[in-house]
Amino acid sequence: MDRKLFNGFCSSLPETTYVTQWRGSQVWKIGYRVFAIENWHRERLGGITFKASEASFEHLKEIKGIRRAPYFASRGLKWVQYYLPNSLPHNILERYIAKSYLVVSSSLPSKLQRELNLPVQIDRPSASATLLAGVTQESG
Repeated sequence: MDRKLFNGFCSSLPETTYVTQWRGSQVWKIGYRVFAIENWHRERLGGITFKASEASFEHLKEIKGIRRAPYFASRGLKWVQYYLPNSLPHNILERYIAKSYLVVSSSLPSKLQRELNLPVQIDRPSASATLLAGVTQESG
């Protein structure tokens, strides 16, 4: 997934914003919290970084081409970095980015979730299934 595809996918998720920071990285946020970062332009430590659930983190870090995210994981956070292109199929990578979005958005205060028109308790199964079904249809 290159920068154009990454930005296109992240911009399709509801109420997202992005900024360029950290030496030119594309940083995607929901509310004020980061859910995904793209920095392929960096020779060292480049790739796509996203938050993972506990179970996904344990699974993903064992896949060749995915590692604990530099800086994030060293502080005990459950973030991974996809750093070898094609180490995951495109649609699977999109699903993990969408799950990162869900994990991060569900941790926002309820008031902010309402202001952003997000379903309160977006982490409930029905909200997750709806978002992930949309991802599958768009990328399938």
